[in-house]
Amino acid sequence: MKDDRNTAFGWILFSGVIALGASSISSMYFQADDPEMPEKPGYFIEAAEEEGAEESGPSLANLLAAGTASAGEGIFAKCQACHTINQGGANGIGPNLWGVMGEPIGEGRGGYAFSSALSGHGGNWTFENMDAWLASPKAFASGTKMSFAGLSKPEDRANVILYLLENGGGPPLPEPEAEEPAESAEAGVDGAGEGPGPVEGAEAGEAESAGAMSDDQPVASANAGGEN
Repeated sequence: MKDDRNTAFGWILFSGVIALGASSISSMYFQADDPEMPEKPGYFIEAAEEEGAEESGPSLANLLAAGTASAGEGIFAKCQACHTINQGGANGIGPNLWGVMGEPIGEGRGGYAFSSALSGHGGNWTFENMDAWLASPKAFASGTKMSFAGLSKPEDRANVILYLLENGGGPPLPEPEAEEPAESAEAGVDGAGEGPGPVEGAEAGEAESAGAMSDDQPVASANAGGEN
């Protein structure tokens, strides 16, 4: 009985040694104990940069050509808590905006105390600069004191610019850009009378042959109906 137990324990021990050895060999083969990571992890997918991320739609010049100052006046009502726009109007939380279009950014305005973000910005209030400012004051001049979040719709910004232009003038409006004609819904489909016709010397297809009249096909004469 003792011999049988010893034999069984011997086989169990032998099996454990074999398993341990196999584990060690596989770890060495697959570099499981190697602490270094590969330069690029497996299955890493680099996302392609999105094209056309920029805002699409009509250009600012075309929006200005299509907009109206009267529509801008309604939108400007949001600004009246901080700004006046009448000639000679007083500065409030924000500066008076009479004749602001075309003037230097962050200067003048009856001695209004502009933040360094605007006074040090440089440039003039062009149509493009005013459009960017109205879209997001904080993005246009980081550190500005103006807390207004901005106008997200390009049409609204264009209308406000026209309203500012109407109150005190400014540079001439840019020329509208010619818009590209819309492509046909069925691109590549020839319209009536379009497309290639029969080619001289080429063999006629089945459709052409079926619709064509043979040269020697008899033609009814004018008085054929009266003959028996």
